[in-house]
Amino acid sequence: MGNKKIKSAVITNNLFRSLKVYNFRLFFMGQFISLVGTWVQQVASSWLIYQLTSSSIWLGLSAFAAQIPIFVMTPLSGVVADRFNRHAIFMITQTMLCIQSLILGLLVISNYITPASIVLLNLAMGCINAFDIPVRQSFLFDLVADKQLLGNAIALNSVVFNSTRLIGPPLAGFLVAQFGEGLCFLINTTTFAGIILALLLMKDIHYSKILHTSNFWENIKEGFVYVKNHYPIKSVLILLGLMSLIGMPFMVLMPVVAVKILHGDSHTLGFLLGTAGFGALVGALFIASRSSITRFENKIAAGSLLLGSTLVCFSFSRNLYCSLILIFIIGISLIIQMASCNTFIQSMVDDTMRGRVMSLYGMSHIGMAPIGNLIAGAIAEKIGVAQTLLLCGTGCAIVALWFYKNLHKLKKHIVRYVR
Repeated sequence: MGNKKIKSAVITNNLFRSLKVYNFRLFFMGQFISLVGTWVQQVASSWLIYQLTSSSIWLGLSAFAAQIPIFVMTPLSGVVADRFNRHAIFMITQTMLCIQSLILGLLVISNYITPASIVLLNLAMGCINAFDIPVRQSFLFDLVADKQLLGNAIALNSVVFNSTRLIGPPLAGFLVAQFGEGLCFLINTTTFAGIILALLLMKDIHYSKILHTSNFWENIKEGFVYVKNHYPIKSVLILLGLMSLIGMPFMVLMPVVAVKILHGDSHTLGFLLGTAGFGALVGALFIASRSSITRFENKIAAGSLLLGSTLVCFSFSRNLYCSLILIFIIGISLIIQMASCNTFIQSMVDDTMRGRVMSLYGMSHIGMAPIGNLIAGAIAEKIGVAQTLLLCGTGCAIVALWFYKNLHKLKKHIVRYVR
């Protein structure tokens, strides 16, 4: 019994070890409050535009507008993340996102909302997030200032992101049904106070800056050349880009799945997204419990293959309970893949290149998704949602098998960087 208690204490201590760092602990708590509101807004926004248009094309266009600026602008924002105060930039982006949410809420409550205005506001949000993402990812290293804690910090960041998924989507489903979408956007506005307060309370933050010896365009070129010559990082970014292009559109199609396939309503959508969040939370806790930052390439391959195969099964489900089980597994596989990719890249990259490489991570992980969303929305309109999900899953499985095939070559190159 004593050995079991000791083992349990060791696992718990290992799981939450980066929370011992004061600044990261503040970040963790502030993120939790803020992300509950973010999930509420995301679900309410997708539900609102579907109710206004009854069109999967508009769903795809809305998601496209929110994410395409990330693809276009992140190379520039990565240089900003390497050259300037990440803490200050992060404060600015969070404040601007708060204002965007407030405007959206006021338009809904005053009954001036249109599909076009939602798309325009999503475009504005995407431009802000283009700077927020590389700064946020690089800022994690500034907070813990220890590469041995970095993997755990990234995983715990995924834990807070996905634990709020358990709260936000079901809460959004209830709020939309009872009070309408406008209140959801206003609630999100207030939750930004959590992360803004946390940023104000931080102190003695470590920064890794590049030398100002060249201009922005040269710095951007340096980032691309660095990734081109770094085979492990390049391979993982290619995998992420393809998986985001082919696989991530399944999330945008969830309102259609809830209504047309499972014959439900906003509550059904909330349950689907909440269950996916619970699966992602389980996956994130698994990654956080790993004490070593090595061997993540195997988890990347396993998570990618599991995601593709489960998406194929999900496309055939017509039963709510079966769909919930499958989307739970999808949530696990998705976060294992994403958190492992993030940890793998950040453990390999040089500190002076961190912002630029993480901007390319954002371009691959999030920036490719809008293109896939737009294509998937158009395909779903022509051949149906179930068939589109089948194509997404099959494509993900093929990409995962390609990565598996090249895994031995990847491992040979890794040795050069971990010695």
